[in-house]
Amino acid sequence: MRSAQTVTVEQVRELALSLPRTHEALVRDRIKFRVGKIVYLSFSRDEELMGFAFPKEERAALVASEPEKFLMPVPSDERFNWVRVRVDAVTPAEMREIVVEAWRMVVPKRVAAAHLQGTGPSVVSTAPVADAPTLDGLRAAARVFNGFSNVDAGWLRFLETTGPAADLSRAGHRAALLRWLNSWGCRIRYPREGEPDLLDSGLAEWWRNRAADLPSVSLTVLSDGEIDVLSRAYAELAALPVATGRAARSLGPTAAAKALYGLRPRAVMPWDAAIAVRLHGSRDGAAFGAHLRMGRAWARAVLQAAGTDEDTLPLLAGRPSVSLAKVLDEYLYVTITMASQE
Repeated sequence: MRSAQTVTVEQVRELALSLPRTHEALVRDRIKFRVGKIVYLSFSRDEELMGFAFPKEERAALVASEPEKFLMPVPSDERFNWVRVRVDAVTPAEMREIVVEAWRMVVPKRVAAAHLQGTGPSVVSTAPVADAPTLDGLRAAARVFNGFSNVDAGWLRFLETTGPAADLSRAGHRAALLRWLNSWGCRIRYPREGEPDLLDSGLAEWWRNRAADLPSVSLTVLSDGEIDVLSRAYAELAALPVATGRAARSLGPTAAAKALYGLRPRAVMPWDAAIAVRLHGSRDGAAFGAHLRMGRAWARAVLQAAGTDEDTLPLLAGRPSVSLAKVLDEYLYVTITMASQE
């Protein structure tokens, strides 16, 4: 019997068909999703495996990094930009990243940008767009997260490697950040031997320019000016190149938000695509600023209602290993991202 967190074909179908230019086809009893004549997702007949568009020069590293999840394509597909994933081995959040990134490979950049970031100038509200969650609501979300296998293992390894604080001037800390992001569902390429590491050099330069400005306070006491700093830092991170050429891509909005959380876990409430679009209608820097302002208002409200402090609330909610900012993000993931996949 499938658990509530197991990905289904229906969830993938709903997401894929929401992406511009996608249509579904049934070929020899196999479900496929296409843009024009290009297939970017394809299920096996038993629906236990899903092939997806992925740069072929990067797939060996992907499979080697998580062989329990990913498989090389069948021999007849090896000439294509293609790899496979075991459907029951990934979470809904991971599957969302896989599907969206595969789709991005087969549509023009302007189409992907228009869909993922919104067309035209961002118009976002600085006021909360929803009521703050209750402590009982946070506890309910925490129970879901605690049901995920080894939910905090990657985060705790990152903290152990980078303690007492991440410092991206150190190559080991940059490598740890990349490993942690990939363990959290991001699909960021590892450079091939002899190839320039664009993300590593980009992170090092970004850190030199931004580290001194990043606020070290908690979410509840962030000033508007500090939120503006984080918004600009987020936009710069999202634009950092990961690969060039035919498979050109940037770090992207979701990984940028997660990376910023990793660097400032008490201050930054991350997001994913579903949360950003549902709450703010965009994924640009202005929208991320609105997200942090909403998180600040929520944090203050829930602390006042619970009559406790920011360090104690995660323990009361049942998530003592993470910050209040992350507890709020997990609530959004359960109530928006997971709910959208049901």
